[in-house]
Amino acid sequence: MSSNLEVEPGAASESVLVTTDSFDNFDHMSSSLEEIKNLNALAENDSNVENSNVENFDEISENLSINNEEDDFVQSKEWACKNKHVFVLSMAGKPIYSRYGNEDKLAWLFGVMQTLVSFVQSNEDTIRSIHAGDTKFVFLIKKPLILVAVSRTQESVNQLCSQLNYVFNQIASVLTLTRLNKIYEQRQNYDLRRLLAGVERLIDHLLDFSEKEPSFTLGAVQCLSLASSVRDNISSAIVGACSKIKNLVFAILLANNKLITLVRMKKYCLHPADLHLIFNLVQASESLKTAESWTPLCLPRFDASGFLYGHVSYLAEDCQACLLLLTVERDVFFALSEAKQRIVEKLRRSNCLEAINESLSAKEETCIVAGFPELRHYLYKCKSTAQFYQPSLTPPYTKYNERLTKLYKRAHNLLHCSTRPLKLLFEKNSDEAILAWDTRGFELYVVFEPLIDTNSAINSVGRLLNWIKKREEKLFHLNAPTF
Repeated sequence: MSSNLEVEPGAASESVLVTTDSFDNFDHMSSSLEEIKNLNALAENDSNVENSNVENFDEISENLSINNEEDDFVQSKEWACKNKHVFVLSMAGKPIYSRYGNEDKLAWLFGVMQTLVSFVQSNEDTIRSIHAGDTKFVFLIKKPLILVAVSRTQESVNQLCSQLNYVFNQIASVLTLTRLNKIYEQRQNYDLRRLLAGVERLIDHLLDFSEKEPSFTLGAVQCLSLASSVRDNISSAIVGACSKIKNLVFAILLANNKLITLVRMKKYCLHPADLHLIFNLVQASESLKTAESWTPLCLPRFDASGFLYGHVSYLAEDCQACLLLLTVERDVFFALSEAKQRIVEKLRRSNCLEAINESLSAKEETCIVAGFPELRHYLYKCKSTAQFYQPSLTPPYTKYNERLTKLYKRAHNLLHCSTRPLKLLFEKNSDEAILAWDTRGFELYVVFEPLIDTNSAINSVGRLLNWIKKREEKLFHLNAPTF
């Protein structure tokens, strides 16, 4: 199958983002800026614990003192029927986070999880997953923490591991990995919740966010659709206002979970996983809309050992785009505040604020409007820029519902299965047909009407790629501006 394109849509010789394979388990966290260039290698050293070993765990459980009478919540159907639980604990078994329920009341459960990990480690092995019927127990050991997902969803072990990595990175973004390690070196039984007050809200939002947003599955970001001249004017305004500010590393303008522009210090790029954490921070923090904020933020894939300091503010009352100016300097709030005002003045004079507002109020074209009535929805990712595009939803997918999410995640897992990855997938059932295609330059996932035949689907894909190619300057951030 050939795309008949010399260069894939959205490709660029230089990217504002660190490009990554569409499935990146995010196992390796950077501790120096030079390591950023080498983040594509995946760690495959974990071992699976199969169901045949479960009887050994039963012996352990018999020796644990579990008082279920004190834990009415665990006995409730509301708690037990959740499709996915996420837990975080220390290597010593100290509770840190539970997506649902009270950590103190679940202390016995955290003890069971820590015992399972220790039991397998005593045999010089690492527990990765347990499969029991339709339930997966997925473990991620990220010293000094243990993260566990208990899921009845159809997500793969790798996809659940990716979500756990995001949770770990969210915690590291508040503390830094260096401080996290130092805390437990000094005191293994430390209650980390003392330092994470309020962070639970960010983790809760991150988990909800990652289950709905395809950007997490694709390892990419979506850009706000803008004319290339407008995007260039916005970048130029930021460069002009900030070029003389010492040690400003990144300037990021975003809106509605979409990237507008990213200006960076030369030689440095941002990883999509770090940008997702920034999106989550902005989306989950209503207080940022009312005042300028000065926020220390660790970006684990950029540098897990220290903080960047962020001046965070919305552009104006009449333009709800959020600007983050990230620096390594602690005491330049007022200089960055003045720079932000100069940026807004330039954007207002060049009518860029109006262009942003128009794009935010206008939905992306639907497949039908774009001339593809046989398509219901699609995701297109350009690998060289780590950016993706999707149209607006139409019936029967009036919102990004659970069915559509499952379709894409299942297709993504089949393309990136560690044991037998596929390059091309085409499946049909009574409800819809889906085509998934992984090439050297891009990934494409397309949901069709159920009656479409193979030849028609292939022809539609060719026309779709050409349609995206003609609009790539509007749909993608193709330039890589620097200070």
